[in-house]
Amino acid sequence: MQVHTLTLGAYQTNTYIVQNDDRCVIIDPGYGPEAVSRFLSDNGLTADAIFLTHGHFDHVGAVGALAQMLSCPVYIHEADLSLPAMWTAGPIPYTHTYGEGDRIEKAGLVFRVLHTPGHTPGSVCLIAENACFSGDTLFYGSCGRTDLPGGDWGTLRRSLNRLAQAEDALAVYPGHGKSTVLAQEKRYNPYMQ
Repeated sequence: MQVHTLTLGAYQTNTYIVQNDDRCVIIDPGYGPEAVSRFLSDNGLTADAIFLTHGHFDHVGAVGALAQMLSCPVYIHEADLSLPAMWTAGPIPYTHTYGEGDRIEKAGLVFRVLHTPGHTPGSVCLIAENACFSGDTLFYGSCGRTDLPGGDWGTLRRSLNRLAQAEDALAVYPGHGKSTVLAQEKRYNPYMQ
């Protein structure tokens, strides 16, 4: 498994291309559908699915165009389908919902879904092999905000406590900023204390 990071758009959102041989999964394409499509083409990759960690516009903005270009399914947690349209840039184009405990096999990889609400009601973390794609739940040294519609600090705190039970060696790929390792976040991130 290889993880490629494309940091795109005004909010510098991390879009992840999770590659296994010549197939891949796209996580959180918020911006730049052409840039994502070009990356796939330049690297000879076929997308098996688009996974969304949550429904905010800076993570879903390119989904409609990409899903059309690539003819692949789009997964999101159903709780984020009711977010206000001003925060999702309109209806979120999706084909499937997923939730706690689901195991989705795409691109020859198994992605385990952890429902980690707090930033949004439908926030999820996706775990494949030794990688956790945390969206806006957990960042390097920080965590997602809770002052937007559907956000709740107590709920996010419980989600972070739950993540703290995962393996120390787990690589964390957040929705914004640089990647980290869970052991470091458990030790130094004030929101995980």
